[in-house]
Amino acid sequence: MNKKIKICLFTAVFLFIGAVVATVCILRPSSGNIVEVVRDNEVLYTFNLETAGNQTVRIEYPDGGYNIIEIADNSIKISDADCPDQTCVRTGTLKYSGMPVVCLPHHLIIRYIDGKEN
Repeated sequence: MNKKIKICLFTAVFLFIGAVVATVCILRPSSGNIVEVVRDNEVLYTFNLETAGNQTVRIEYPDGGYNIIEIADNSIKISDADCPDQTCVRTGTLKYSGMPVVCLPHHLIIRYIDGKEN
């Protein structure tokens, strides 16, 4: 093998290993049970999923929009929203600490706050 092929092979292997490590870090299940519901950097709610029980929270917005957050079986999701793309609803249950549930039209984020209670 010539030197250029070795460098290309080394680079490809390095990038592959980096991608695997990044994926594992981002998609690791959360070790905590505390979640925040945030809108425009303001924490609206903080829930401990172990003690929150089964409940539904409706968040209404001045423009008439809404999100419905459902907590059940130690998990949380956006079960309904009036946003046009419904990405937040299709995202499903919050599972990974590195991937929050986001509703862009309403600027709403549901995320884990591992190890911190505010």
